[in-house]
Amino acid sequence: MDWDQALQAFQQYLAIERSYSPRTVEVYLRDVSALRAHLAEKRGKDTPLARLSAIDVRSQLAALFGENGPATIGRKLSSVRAFARFLVKRGVLAGNPAAAIRGPKKPKGLPRALDVDDAKRLMEAPATTGTIAARTLSEAEEARHQLLRLRDAALLELLYGTGLRVSEACALDVGDIDRNRYATPMVLVRRGKGNKQRQVPLGKHADDAIAAYLPARRGLHATGAALFVNAAGERLTPRSVQRMVKRWTIAGGVHAHATPHGLRHSFATHLLDAEADLRSIQELLGHASLASTQIYTKVSLDHLMKVYDGAHPRAKLGK
Repeated sequence: MDWDQALQAFQQYLAIERSYSPRTVEVYLRDVSALRAHLAEKRGKDTPLARLSAIDVRSQLAALFGENGPATIGRKLSSVRAFARFLVKRGVLAGNPAAAIRGPKKPKGLPRALDVDDAKRLMEAPATTGTIAARTLSEAEEARHQLLRLRDAALLELLYGTGLRVSEACALDVGDIDRNRYATPMVLVRRGKGNKQRQVPLGKHADDAIAAYLPARRGLHATGAALFVNAAGERLTPRSVQRMVKRWTIAGGVHAHATPHGLRHSFATHLLDAEADLRSIQELLGHASLASTQIYTKVSLDHLMKVYDGAHPRAKLGK
């Protein structure tokens, strides 16, 4: 098997067997192709896949230092490791040359969560604020903008009210909203990380916003099963949602920088602040490990220390 054949087979494996999104598959292939190009530049020809070694992988990582951050280098190593693991399964390699190689340590940053007031301001923005138009809108264009406002309100409430990843929200179909089986409306997340499914309760604000949006969805000429669609009736992409959140953050006068992932962090942090237990938050977020959820204890502790430091009369002694 040569490089071209291996990359084609790897692409099919990621897309079909692992159910990765086209964007994710593209990133994997680009990272592996960078390794191929690096080795070809060094040797003047392709390195036979069966001879791929740990020294080859380390050589590429060394070339990446200086112009790439730890997160980028770690991602590229992860892609190469997955590719080598795939080659082992196919019998091309006897062992994974990247298995024992550790990536650079990434600085541990805390999640950015909105405070409750900013979250409320953002949720209300599509209904209470105007947008600046470069020209006067026709009656038909204004009607379409109103439909999109209902969609945006529903999507914002869903992201903050359920903690879904933006990719999970974009992948939702209309049938994934279940209002009949349980006392509380539920969202069935069919395409979670690692292709895992979970159910998440849908709060009243999110449920009401989605109910108001569904007639607007028909007005946007949606023809498929996608719950959230663009003005052409096609499924929304994560990038479109990122732009939408930024637009309403500005229009709503939200003081903090908000992103779809920030709304997920806000969901978890505000639950923990309200004394929800970590295990429940782990299930709601779809974390495979409790360790991924425990970072929110540090976020809440920082918040608690700021409140104490600013409010308690004995906290400022000695300063």
